[in-house]
Amino acid sequence: MPAMTDPYASPVTVFPADPGQPAPVARPSVHFMLSHPAHWLALGFGSGLSRIAPGTAGTLWAWIAFIALAPWMNDARWALLIGLSLPVGWWACSVTARNMGVLDPSSIVWDEVVAFWLVLWLIMPTGLVGQVLAFGLFRFFDAVKPGPVGWADALYHHLDPATDTAAWRKAGFGILFDDLVAAGCTVLVIAAWRFF
Repeated sequence: MPAMTDPYASPVTVFPADPGQPAPVARPSVHFMLSHPAHWLALGFGSGLSRIAPGTAGTLWAWIAFIALAPWMNDARWALLIGLSLPVGWWACSVTARNMGVLDPSSIVWDEVVAFWLVLWLIMPTGLVGQVLAFGLFRFFDAVKPGPVGWADALYHHLDPATDTAAWRKAGFGILFDDLVAAGCTVLVIAAWRFF
């Protein structure tokens, strides 16, 4: 019987084949973040530089930003902001992942930001308890990656930039995709809780 392999266990770091390329950036610095506008956005305006749980830091930043922007926003403005944040975020995540030499760096948190904005927009109006519940559910789905979130996360971890010219664009999409699936799961759980 052939050995079973875990489809989620493959490494996501890509070491450049060209010796002229810099080594992969395991932990980006403030200098790296400020070296390109895409880095600044993908790293969640610095929240992704957190050495402890950057995804949680990015989600927390998204929550604070959502509350700060709320007085000037309506449904149309949220739809426009989130709608624009997806393609711009795809570009930023693709560029930053390529420049780091890593297909899915944990320090890229724009995926958490835009996905949690989507969650908050869809569940509002709700009080602090509802927002805390949404935060906890989203972090659970994003970190544990059960079911469809794990499937979405693994889709683009097997890319090889040496043989696939679109690898970094696919990686940038993959970075966003699993968090959007996590956002969908979060909203479904909250909708079911409200219904029952």
